[in-house]
Amino acid sequence: MIKVYIKHNHIEFSGHAMFADYGKDIVCAAVSSIVITSINGILRLNDKAISYKLTDEGMIIDILDDNLETRVLTENMISLLKELEKKYGKNIKIYEEV
Repeated sequence: MIKVYIKHNHIEFSGHAMFADYGKDIVCAAVSSIVITSINGILRLNDKAISYKLTDEGMIIDILDDNLETRVLTENMISLLKELEKKYGKNIKIYEEV
């Protein structure tokens, strides 16, 4: 299962969706596409707005400049991930600390 932990200005991704074999998993592909597209969009607008790193477990995103554009793109990313969670709740779980 992919686990997404959201704290103020910090997002962590870990795990594998286990929907299908590696390379054929549509849930993993969707999460990767959503996250990479969001990161690229944010960095295109402001290359200092976020930092991200790949880890052995997954990925960590830290929001460094909480401006309107970064917030909108981050909220859009989270909204898309939540839509995936509704349909594939056995494969992706989002934990949000408010």
